[in-house]
Amino acid sequence: MQRKKIDLSPYLLISPALIIFLAVVFLPALNAILMSFQSYDLRRPSKIGFIGLDNYIAIFNDPLFWQSLWKTFLWVIFGVGFQFILGFVLALILNKKFFGRGAVRSVSLIPWVTPGVLIGLMWRWIYDGNYGVLNDIFLKFGIIQEKIPFLAQQTTAFPSVVVTIIWQGIPFFALMILAGLQGIPTELYDAADVDGANGFQKLFRITIPMLKNTIYVSTLLRIIWVANSVDVIFNMTAGGPAYSTQTLSVYVFNKGNALNLGYASTMSIMLTLILLAVAILYLKNIFSSEEE
Repeated sequence: MQRKKIDLSPYLLISPALIIFLAVVFLPALNAILMSFQSYDLRRPSKIGFIGLDNYIAIFNDPLFWQSLWKTFLWVIFGVGFQFILGFVLALILNKKFFGRGAVRSVSLIPWVTPGVLIGLMWRWIYDGNYGVLNDIFLKFGIIQEKIPFLAQQTTAFPSVVVTIIWQGIPFFALMILAGLQGIPTELYDAADVDGANGFQKLFRITIPMLKNTIYVSTLLRIIWVANSVDVIFNMTAGGPAYSTQTLSVYVFNKGNALNLGYASTMSIMLTLILLAVAILYLKNIFSSEEE
C-alpha cells in the first residue's frame, strides 16, 4: 500500500506569519506570565527571583489597583458608549446623498487616523488653563468667568480625557456602520414606505436589526482597544492629577516606567483575564440571542 505523500507547501506559506505571531505575541505574553510570579524590580536587581503568588495577593490589597479598575470601567462605558451613539448618527448622515459627501467622508476619518500621541498633545493644548483654545472660546461666549485648568483638577480631568477618546473613536464606528448600511437592500426601505412606515420605524425595524452583527463586532473590538489605550491619557495627564485619570492600562505603563516589571506584568495579566471574561460573556449573549 502506497503511503500518501504529505504536502508541506501550505505549512511553508503560513510559517512566516506563524513565526511573527510567536515572536511578537506569544513569547512576550509567556514572558509576562513568568514575570508575574517574580519579584522583578530592575531598581533592585539583586532581589529578582521567584515569589509565587505574592504579586497577585499584593494587587488585591492595592487600593490604586481597584481605583484604576473602576476608572477603566467608566472609561470604557462612557467612551465606547458615546463613540457608538455619535458614530451611528454620523454614519446615517454620511449614508445620505449630498454635495461634497466624498470630501466629508474623508475629513471625518481624521481623528481615527491621527496617532494617539499627537491626539493627546493636541487636546492637552486645547484644555490648557493658560493658553488653551477651549478657555478662550468659553470666555468669549460668557460661559465661564475665569480660565479653568481642565487637566489640572480632579473634577474636570477625567471628563476631559473621556471627551478626547470619544472624539478619536467616532470615525471607527461611523466607518463600520456605514459599510453595514450600504449592504442593506434598498427594497426593504421601499417596502416599508409602501406600508407607511415612518423614519423611526424603519430605523428600529430594518436598520438596526440588519446592522446587529456589525454593531456587535465593532463594539467588542472598541471595548478591547479603549480598555488597553495608554497613549491618549499618558500624553494628556500621565494618570494624574492624584490618579484621577489613571486607568488600569495606564497604571501598568506607569509601573513599567518605574521598572517594577513583575508587578506591571501581574496587572497586565489581570487586565487580560478581565477583558477575556468580558469578551466571552459578550459573545455568549450574542450567540444565545441569535439562537432565540
